[in-house]
Amino acid sequence: MIYTPLTIRAMQVAYAAHHGQADKLGVPYIFHPFHLAEQMSDEATTCVALLHDVVEDTSLSVAGLARLFPPEIVEAVRLLTHDKTVDYFDYVRKIATNAIATAVKLADLAHNADPARASLTDEAPEARVARLAKYVRARALLSAASPT
Repeated sequence: MIYTPLTIRAMQVAYAAHHGQADKLGVPYIFHPFHLAEQMSDEATTCVALLHDVVEDTSLSVAGLARLFPPEIVEAVRLLTHDKTVDYFDYVRKIATNAIATAVKLADLAHNADPARASLTDEAPEARVARLAKYVRARALLSAASPT
């Protein structure tokens, strides 16, 4: 984990925002963004990894984040926030235009596809296969893109 005043702020915001949430395994949700953040190599990607789900899964807004974080971090989080009315692969293609968002999404997909985690859920086998196929396609789109 990279420790700077900004990453510590992101840790605090993510921790408070996800307080009381659990993942599909019943594990405190905050461990997911912390896991991603530990894989990042710089301050911006670390902050975005920590914050990547706060707009989508909590009451925090992009405007609220903009009061606390620099524009490059807020923009990457905005791109990572999936509007369910937008086709998933169109959403992934937008992420691919931003190097910070791309790095975080690739780590997110890897963690979400981790077979050890997936095997512990009660997800139907057909649903798991479909979800993993979607993630393989998303990783391919992100890996093939050259962010500007």
